[in-house]
Amino acid sequence: MAQGFSSVLQLTDLNDFINPSQECIKPVKIEKKPGKTSAIKIGEDGNYMQISEGGTEVKLKKAKITLNDCLACSGCITSAESVLITQQSQEELNKVLKENRILKEVKTKTVVVSISPQARASLAAKYKLTIPETAKRLTGFFKGIGVHYVFDTTFSRNFSLIESQREFVRKYRAKDIQPGSLPLLTSACPGWICYAEKTHGNYILPYISTVKSPQQVMGTLVKYHLGPLLGKLSNQVYHVTVMPCYDKKLEASRKDFYNDLYSTRDVDCVITSIEVESMLEASSISLADIEPVELDTLYSSLDDDNPTNHFGSGSGGYCEHVFTYAAAELFGEYSTDLKFKTLRNQDFKELTLEKDGAIVLKFATANGFRNIQNLVQKIKRNKCPYHFVEIMACPSGCLNGGAQVKPEGEESVKDLLAEVEKLYKSLKNSKPEENAMICKLYEEWLGGTDTEKTHKLLHTQYHAVEKISNALSIKW
Repeated sequence: MAQGFSSVLQLTDLNDFINPSQECIKPVKIEKKPGKTSAIKIGEDGNYMQISEGGTEVKLKKAKITLNDCLACSGCITSAESVLITQQSQEELNKVLKENRILKEVKTKTVVVSISPQARASLAAKYKLTIPETAKRLTGFFKGIGVHYVFDTTFSRNFSLIESQREFVRKYRAKDIQPGSLPLLTSACPGWICYAEKTHGNYILPYISTVKSPQQVMGTLVKYHLGPLLGKLSNQVYHVTVMPCYDKKLEASRKDFYNDLYSTRDVDCVITSIEVESMLEASSISLADIEPVELDTLYSSLDDDNPTNHFGSGSGGYCEHVFTYAAAELFGEYSTDLKFKTLRNQDFKELTLEKDGAIVLKFATANGFRNIQNLVQKIKRNKCPYHFVEIMACPSGCLNGGAQVKPEGEESVKDLLAEVEKLYKSLKNSKPEENAMICKLYEEWLGGTDTEKTHKLLHTQYHAVEKISNALSIKW
């Protein structure tokens, strides 16, 4: 952890995920018997109560929808998107691995798995392992079923952080001649991007960072750097990521990340922490019992000598990294003693830099849809006070992703999440711009830090779509 920086996880509302709209929930059919009447009322606590003829009130169970139920709804995603998402599962990975075993060596696909640090921390908590132990055992598990390479998206996040830092500084320097260029809003969370594109269109999209998420940067590395190194075309490499949320499947399915020439996506399949747990259970084996295997170090921050992570939030530390870089680059301030101020709740915090008695940088982190809604309304009314906001749809951010491993027995969600955060932050911190391999790739692969190739491979764009009436437009 960076010197002087500390963070204690204090959780408020762990259920502040986007809720299903009324059309998502099938109404409960209440049978009326002759001479009998029934009514439904909403109690003071917000629960639904069924009132019988005699006045007895019975609390109704909350409606629940599964991932399959959600993806079957055309309100949030298109039917084409839902088809693409259903193709992303451990079954699809197993199918590709089975085909590889049947085909001759020359026709097999190179299978690559890239694991996010949040998913790895979740699995480490589940199986009572350290982060390095978990990384090696996951490598052993995946290679044992036929995967060729296992990488770490902490590595690709170096690119995302560096590009975000530089993008913000460019926008800040131009803010006086280009009004409306700030705040800069992070784009690594696909749930937030889906919400922005489908509910606020052109009002919000100009503020969203064009930098690809770590998942999609890794997809670019695997398909267009590793592929040529192996003498493979991009469609001869099958790329799988392990992520903490289901929305990453939707992100991987975006047309922007599809190569028309080779008919392949940068990320072919996304499986979640829960799905890895399911794969292990299907094999009747615990991750703790798998023989550890040495890590692939080409795209990894977890080598044996110096395993590293990025300081800051469990969602990647975008706010902290961009803030410290901007403070140094713009104002010559190099302190890493970052003091966040908590506002309405623990999922909304702000960070400021004062210079000569004036606030020159004002950043924030906003997790959960209540905070996102409030922020969006401020931006639309031109009353947003921030220069940069790290936004994540899940309350408490990516460590609490909707597809992370769930607590068992008497363990509470808060206790499990605290353990996941402890494991996630157990590694030594490093600055992305000081990574030697990243600097080498900028120079040799991208041709520099501000080139046409850099923008093409590390940035993307977002698109307004016709506004729909569903859960995404709930008013809090």
